[in-house]
Amino acid sequence: MASLPRINPQQVLAFQFPEMNLTYTERDVALYALGVGAAGADPCDQLELPFARPQPSMKVLPTFAVLFPGKTVEILQKIPGLHYDPNLLLHGEQYLEIYQPLPANAIIHNRLRISGLHDKGKAAILELETLSRDEGGNVLCLNRNTIFLRGAGGFSTSGNAYSFSDRTSSAVGSGSNVTPKKGSLTGDREPDFVFEDRTLPSQALWYSLSGDTNPLHSDPAYAKKAGFSRPILHGLCTFGYATRAVVACLCGGDPNMVQSMQGRFLLHVFPGETVITEMWADKGQKRVDYKLKVKERNQIVLSGTINLRPTTSRL
Repeated sequence: MASLPRINPQQVLAFQFPEMNLTYTERDVALYALGVGAAGADPCDQLELPFARPQPSMKVLPTFAVLFPGKTVEILQKIPGLHYDPNLLLHGEQYLEIYQPLPANAIIHNRLRISGLHDKGKAAILELETLSRDEGGNVLCLNRNTIFLRGAGGFSTSGNAYSFSDRTSSAVGSGSNVTPKKGSLTGDREPDFVFEDRTLPSQALWYSLSGDTNPLHSDPAYAKKAGFSRPILHGLCTFGYATRAVVACLCGGDPNMVQSMQGRFLLHVFPGETVITEMWADKGQKRVDYKLKVKERNQIVLSGTINLRPTTSRL
């Protein structure tokens, strides 16, 4: 296999994305909710049914907004000078901040930009930021995706490893930055809340209906070539499961209590496995640290922090 050309950082950072628009309806909101397990255990669950039944007054899970940036691979393929093997791409982290309640149907205007590019030797790390507005120009949310491009590092031309980072979003007033974690809430104590949920054997197919059609999650032959015994669940699907658990356990089913969500993807989940979300709450900071693990393998697959709005938090 021929080696890839080196990433050209100047060319990558000079690229300007065109504004991308997205139209969605209540049906899309419901499909997403079903894709992340809402009402999966009980279709009559009054806490989760409002997310999964299409209607004008339905509730919208905050992680629905991770769909706004679009398909990551297609986005990256538009960037000149960014040379990588799509088969070696990993979604490392996701950050999402919500500014306004998400409507059940809308036309969204997305402005994408590259907020970070780092040479880690064996891999390159790319950070993408997406700011989403409604038709009235109101800022709804901010997404940040951290993408690991294995095998694409080593493009630094000086003695120091190349690293560019800009976490300031000028479109949100003074800027919106990921709040640094001040230590872990987990420690050695037992979690304050535990939420157990079983994914369906067809869960990845359900989630794919929301737009992520990567064959790694649906094609058995492709998954085996990638080193898995069968298709795996989308990382962003597990992110939705964890946030659903926090909404159910700490927000009384009110998605508007969630202010921001951060997650680091550690391992895969096979559709059909049982996932357990353990949550530790900090009453003073209105912060929830969580770990999502697979029960059958007793492995942590996702960890992160969710911040709740201080004026409405029930902690």
